[in-house]
Amino acid sequence: MLVVIGLLGAVTVMSRDVCTADCPAAQTKIASAIPPTPAPAATDISPRDGAREVDPLGPVTVTATAGRLTAVTMVNEAGVSVPGVMTPDDTVWKPTVPLGYGRFYTLTVTAEGTDGRPATHNSSFSTLTPRNQTKAYLTTTAGTPIREGGSYGIGMVVVAHFDEPIVDRAAAERRLKVKTWPPVQGSWYWLDDQNAHWRPQRYFAAGTEVTASANIYGAPLGGGLYGQEDSTVTFTIGDAHVSVADDTTKQVSVYENGVLVRTMPTSMGMGGTETIGGQTISFWTQPGVYSVLDKANPVIMDSSTYGLPINSRLGYRETIKYATRISTDGIYLHQLDSTVWAQGNTNVSHGCLNLNAENAKWFYEFSQPGDIVEVRNTGGEPLEVWQNGDWSVPWDRWLAGSALS
Repeated sequence: MLVVIGLLGAVTVMSRDVCTADCPAAQTKIASAIPPTPAPAATDISPRDGAREVDPLGPVTVTATAGRLTAVTMVNEAGVSVPGVMTPDDTVWKPTVPLGYGRFYTLTVTAEGTDGRPATHNSSFSTLTPRNQTKAYLTTTAGTPIREGGSYGIGMVVVAHFDEPIVDRAAAERRLKVKTWPPVQGSWYWLDDQNAHWRPQRYFAAGTEVTASANIYGAPLGGGLYGQEDSTVTFTIGDAHVSVADDTTKQVSVYENGVLVRTMPTSMGMGGTETIGGQTISFWTQPGVYSVLDKANPVIMDSSTYGLPINSRLGYRETIKYATRISTDGIYLHQLDSTVWAQGNTNVSHGCLNLNAENAKWFYEFSQPGDIVEVRNTGGEPLEVWQNGDWSVPWDRWLAGSALS
């Protein structure tokens, strides 16, 4: 009985592995053993043949829907080749560079089907021609290009200056980027239709690396205007220079990385106004947070450039040494020997901050674009953003100046 039972058990176990041709496993094995039917090559090319007004940043792809790609060439109307890349399985090809505006492109595609036979297809299309284009220049608030690899002060403001008025500010701002290391919070503020300014909420930390980009190529910016080309620049933030000009003491206190390094007597704006030809000219040094724009030695200062005739009671034209400019309308810290008697006790200037020769030279050599100069306790109207008063704008109002707010 024991032997019989064992044999029956063995028979039962063996029967579980038996499968006829009708079971699913057998059908799968049979199907996999049958080679696929050879098929001719088939491709899909986008954009379609004959397409016009194609976005130069739009997708251009060649796909083998049957078989594989063996060669793809793309040339413009001048016969210049467009480089591209193929996927490892030879089924998809794409160009690796942006296309140009107003160009005519021809694709020649060679593919091989699973039947082993080659096939060649040609396709052509043209890209759009903008009615107008604009370039974005990445500059300081002085309007000078930001130097690649340059060093700037902790109050550095990035300006994207467009050479055409922007209709769709939001579309343009989406293409403007500022990346920092370490990361800081910042935002764009549109001064007008051609100038967007970017700054962080607080002064940069010394040593911060900043990369600004205007990735506008191919972007529609409203009213038929398109971006002409991309721009990018990287710079670093130097030592923290903050100068505080206090009209109460009539001293300029200069700090480097939080340490007081120099105190300079000064004579600031005499105050008051004068109206000439319907224009009111102020002689105050306006209170606010300025930043260093640039410097020159010497610079010719001419009162007629802001409406005050040279031959008028307060007019002047002088050659001035060691002049460090902090406002777009002509406020400088500069040498003026004739007011040394007043420096530290009396305001007699037209608005500039007068210094003696030694202090003016030292400050000139010490300063870099983007350094902060705070003017406190003076009269007159507060500094405006267009005068280089970006840092005088409260953060909530700065955020409201973004087209994406």
